[in-house]
Amino acid sequence: MKSRHALPRLSLTVLAVLLAGCAARPLKTASSGSVPPDVLMLGERHDAPGQMALVTEELQRLSAQGRLAALAVEMAPAGTTTAALPRDAAAPAIRKALSWNDKAWPWDRYAAPITVAVAAGVPVVGANLPQDQIRTAMEDVSLDAQVNDATRARLATAIREGHCGLMPENRISPMVRVQIARDRSMAHTLAESAVAGRTAVLLAGSGHTDREQGVLQHLPTQLTVRSIALVAEGDHPTGHFDATWATPVARAGDPCAALALKMPVGADKSRH
Repeated sequence: MKSRHALPRLSLTVLAVLLAGCAARPLKTASSGSVPPDVLMLGERHDAPGQMALVTEELQRLSAQGRLAALAVEMAPAGTTTAALPRDAAAPAIRKALSWNDKAWPWDRYAAPITVAVAAGVPVVGANLPQDQIRTAMEDVSLDAQVNDATRARLATAIREGHCGLMPENRISPMVRVQIARDRSMAHTLAESAVAGRTAVLLAGSGHTDREQGVLQHLPTQLTVRSIALVAEGDHPTGHFDATWATPVARAGDPCAALALKMPVGADKSRH
């Protein structure tokens, strides 16, 4: 399938850094009618409760209708898959197949939707940029041209705000490139997972599922896409989505104060 941009081959490097487009043509949007979208993007807030229950319910609905093609997840690296596992595979086998990193992504939070997909005989596929490609992406200036100036500026603002102003300005552009590379990796995985008449679901942070700056910018234009943001009570989403689903209030506390303790100025520790 022809995509908006050719996906670059990013060379591997042993140096890992922990971290969390521009449409030339009109983007197709699936309506809320009876025709299922080729891709359904579900954008979560990683620390909000109750959201995975809604994701699980949606996967069960699609599966019962015979419409679920695959579940792609930000929480596992591209190239991993549960396709070879039996439907009754236990959690250890699933985690091994996905090269799951429990320190970055607590398994207990994501176990239910992933297990539902496996039990339905549907492949769960990793979609994130592999960690050993992050440094290369940071230095790959060709990624700057994969989105327009306005989109790049929005991504930079999101990274500044997401790091509570703790990230040095000279680190912003490299992190924007990583964000673009991650979106492109997820888009590539979704394009490979698409099945006519069925829906491939992406579970990722809402920054990746924003229609105007995320994964959608890098998907083949012939795919219809619907993006839904899962919004915790009290949050005020500023992105662009086709719909929002309300969820319980998120964990209390000052996230910037907590981040300051974990990430001194100059460190790159965010997944987002």
